[in-house]
Amino acid sequence: MAWCLALLLALPALARAEDWFDEQAAATAAGAAQIRVSLGEQRAYFYKGDMLVGESRVSSGKPGFRTPQGNYRVLARELHHRSSLFGSYVDNNTHMVVRADVDTRTDRRPPGTYYRGAQMDYFIRFNNGIGFHASSDVPNHAASHGCVRMPPQMARQFYQYAPVGTRVIVTD
Repeated sequence: MAWCLALLLALPALARAEDWFDEQAAATAAGAAQIRVSLGEQRAYFYKGDMLVGESRVSSGKPGFRTPQGNYRVLARELHHRSSLFGSYVDNNTHMVVRADVDTRTDRRPPGTYYRGAQMDYFIRFNNGIGFHASSDVPNHAASHGCVRMPPQMARQFYQYAPVGTRVIVTD
């Protein structure tokens, strides 16, 4: 009997460990949208007014590329964005990747190739070149080049309900 009570008390905490988003609440709740990111938890929280309407796991900037803490506003949104700094060098003729995970500032482009920026759909820019975006690689730790990676479905929902001007708070 005691184990049942313990399980029932743990359910809200277990449920919150998963990604979720209440689109009806996001669309109808009073107040402005706000996104809070906890770098320590690797979680993003979407609020509408004072109401928490969504929560997602994220992968922020790894050492050397840390996601900066601070208070920001959404500056721009782009449905299909490509990175101008990180991506791959691709063969001009075969269009096959010759060199992956390149940084255009330090990795020279081999002859006979062109640069293809990393795909960053549902891009929500909040600090110069840093923003939220969809990724199929969202480990439970910091692993990006500074952006905040999110699972594609969560990135789509945050994108849908975070207009330009939305407050973004990034904390440790």
